[in-house]
Amino acid sequence: MYPFVFGFFLFFLSFKTEAQDLHFSQFHNSPLSTSPANTGFIPDADYRIGVHYRNQFSNIMYLPYKTTSIFSDVQLFRDKFENGWLGAGFLFLNDVAGIGTLQSTKLYASVAYHQMLGNNSLVSGGFNVGWANKRINPSKLTFPDQFDGEFFDNSLPTAVTLVNTSIGYPDIQVGLNYAYFPNDNVYLTAGYSIHHVNRPYESFFGERSNLTRIPMRHIGFVSATIKVNPTLMVQPQIFYNNQSRASECNAGLIANINLGNEGENMLQLGAHHRFRDSWVALAGFQISNVMFTFTYDATQSSLSAFNQTRGASEFSLIRKGFYPGRGDRQSLCPTF
Repeated sequence: MYPFVFGFFLFFLSFKTEAQDLHFSQFHNSPLSTSPANTGFIPDADYRIGVHYRNQFSNIMYLPYKTTSIFSDVQLFRDKFENGWLGAGFLFLNDVAGIGTLQSTKLYASVAYHQMLGNNSLVSGGFNVGWANKRINPSKLTFPDQFDGEFFDNSLPTAVTLVNTSIGYPDIQVGLNYAYFPNDNVYLTAGYSIHHVNRPYESFFGERSNLTRIPMRHIGFVSATIKVNPTLMVQPQIFYNNQSRASECNAGLIANINLGNEGENMLQLGAHHRFRDSWVALAGFQISNVMFTFTYDATQSSLSAFNQTRGASEFSLIRKGFYPGRGDRQSLCPTF
């Protein structure tokens, strides 16, 4: 009985604007989905490319969420602007919920400008513009009037009629960042972004009203990189986002341990707490300019009674690099 109730609940949320956007526990490894101001905001490289995968609630029938992200961004015109540069990139997102019942695909082009303020601070502003598409498979859905007294039977007739099974709309985000690096051992950054600035309509029933407009999503984050000694750097982080009546707050710490070769080999260990929801354990390993990170969400909320605390697993792979002939450019953040 529970899987059917949750299945209908998922379907219901897909039409309600109160439902939150997709998100990653590794928010720090998903820079362009966190804020477009992060485009080209790469203190220790000229370019980066990353892939990200999240598998959530896979042990609850009818309720898995599988989210994939691919992104890339570069720094441009470092020699053209006085103490500034342009960032350009793209972001691809795909999310499947409910064993293929609801699928979301989004593609964004992102631009940002970064300007040094003196020798120890930096301000960045950016935006992205993209196209979002959502598709639903009605043959895998059941509705309240298809309950036969014991089970939900989708072979029974239903009064629910969907006008569209595929919808698309433009989507716009904006963001602003500030970074402060007083010396070679400390790097502080804070940012704020607003998603769905244009508040697009989203409804499979063809309705266009305030109830079917996506509410703006507000994201704020603060992080630091502190070099404790030649073998250890720590990164305290806080991430908060709010959309309509839903909110999320993460706070945690990541330790970067130098394994030698001038910091090219590095081990990451850390943990975050998503308040009133879950604990997130993190482990990562860097070889040269490639970083692999794994996180696991252990559910602590009332949902743990259904998923046995097994919330989500998440993988990311990010490669950073310098343009040819630019490998000697000094990093803005602490390095080993």
